[in-house]
Amino acid sequence: MKRLRIVHSTGFSYGGEVTASYNEARMLPASVEGQLVLFSNLDILPLSSQSNYVDYWGTRVASFEVLTGHKELSLTATSLVEVHERTHESESIGWAEMAATAELSMEAVENLSQTLRTEPPAEVIALAKDIAAKSDDACAGALEISMAIGNAIQYMSGVTGVATTATEAWTGGKGVCQDIAHLALGALRSVGVPARYVSGYLHPKPDAAIGETVVGESHAWIEWFCNGQWRGYDPTNLIDIGDRHVLVGRGRDYNDVPPLRGVYAGPFGSKLFVSVEITREA
Repeated sequence: MKRLRIVHSTGFSYGGEVTASYNEARMLPASVEGQLVLFSNLDILPLSSQSNYVDYWGTRVASFEVLTGHKELSLTATSLVEVHERTHESESIGWAEMAATAELSMEAVENLSQTLRTEPPAEVIALAKDIAAKSDDACAGALEISMAIGNAIQYMSGVTGVATTATEAWTGGKGVCQDIAHLALGALRSVGVPARYVSGYLHPKPDAAIGETVVGESHAWIEWFCNGQWRGYDPTNLIDIGDRHVLVGRGRDYNDVPPLRGVYAGPFGSKLFVSVEITREA
């Protein structure tokens, strides 16, 4: 078990004073299997009242509006979370049986269709189908497909953006965790495996000392449905989900779980700023 304190600061700097802004933040983790939220708080400047709710996909959302002039919108989410090692049982099920089981689950059916961001290119579909054809075990096949995608894309920040599609990332051969997750989702769904996007944080240092604060960042990984259960995997780092992963939200793709989204009234441009600090406290 690890106890992690996460301080995630983000916001927008505007080119001038905007008259109003309307925003949604998905920055606070929830207590789910494998993690327990001990404390969480979201500070917003300028001060604003919040409407808090859990969205359709189970993610905590803070909705708020600022109706006074402001040149900057700043949010700081602070969370203290106990994270436990997850067990990944060696499930085994045939492809036809897996499809039949998925049809009985609303969550699984909702995560079978491609989105504009996950629609895979023909080369990725062929790769996934080739792996699936060589395995009688859908669970093992899903893992092999996810690993193949992770191995095929070079991690490189700054070459893609939040609107980059899976096809665009595959064409460039480079991307970040969001791109690799979209590609893995597209590949899995193309062979009939329900799969969903997960947003959160990854402590970057496995052997971090207690009390040590490190620079982190938001992270993305995937879960697929197999034998009646969701199985998590981090295709960017080619590792199972463990006690360094803190889950914030789930969705069909990034568009269901952006940390901050909003609109504002004013003729100016805006610039997003982000910083994440993670401290292991136990």
